[in-house]
Amino acid sequence: MKQLFLMSVVGLLILPIPVLHAKPDGKVTVQWLGHASFKLTSVSGKVIVIDPFISKNPKLEDEHKDLNKLGKVDLILVTHAHGDHVGDGPELAKKHNAPLYAPAGLNDSLVALGVLPVELSPRFNKGGVIKPLGDDIKITMTRAEHSSEFKWTNPQTGKQEIHVGGEPAGFIIEFENGFKVYHMGDTGLFGDMRFIGEYYQPDMVLIPVGGHFVLSPTDAAYATRQYFKPKYAVPMHYGTNPRLTGTPEEYINALGITSTKVLNMKIWEAISF
Repeated sequence: MKQLFLMSVVGLLILPIPVLHAKPDGKVTVQWLGHASFKLTSVSGKVIVIDPFISKNPKLEDEHKDLNKLGKVDLILVTHAHGDHVGDGPELAKKHNAPLYAPAGLNDSLVALGVLPVELSPRFNKGGVIKPLGDDIKITMTRAEHSSEFKWTNPQTGKQEIHVGGEPAGFIIEFENGFKVYHMGDTGLFGDMRFIGEYYQPDMVLIPVGGHFVLSPTDAAYATRQYFKPKYAVPMHYGTNPRLTGTPEEYINALGITSTKVLNMKIWEAISF
């Protein structure tokens, strides 16, 4: 009996120890999915999708509209309630059993209307820091200057309804290696951008440049140069509809000589940092 016990103990000692599936390069990967949609992959391989306007994005090739091409998704962030930002968020949440974090009023509407179950639509708001993927990844909701109405088609009547969408927002995401990404959401200029830049000091800003609904290239350049001064800037939210006439080239020209490196990414392009 004693010999059997010792053999059991030895067997336990030589069992393989589980390891974290960290990315071999130890970097954060940022992939642009078009419009304001991004897929961020953390150092430890956690996947965050932001504003997943994919299947109905008119600028995407059919092959890129296949949600299965995204692979696994651990978390979804939505900046506000407009359809080109909520997009495929609820479908992805249910497909991957991944929580969707958005302005609190939008989450309440998603649950009340039966779009998402409460466990996939946790409430969140500006200022608080959440760590839904572990202590090493921190997410903070920030202000954005926009609107946020949730248009929903009632399945019983077939009519479109307008529901509470909460206040529009942006997100600061700090990864395990300290790299900070600021997704600004849809926004115009506002003075607290200076505070966001000074306090959070984002390494990368994902910044709208299309104009009309969001920052124009000139406004985006001003915010980048005067408020954020990031290492990298990625222009987004342009060219998807006829009113979004601003371009990355106009943004780069307006920015002028700067230490910020502008990454004019192509749809589905991925870069690691």
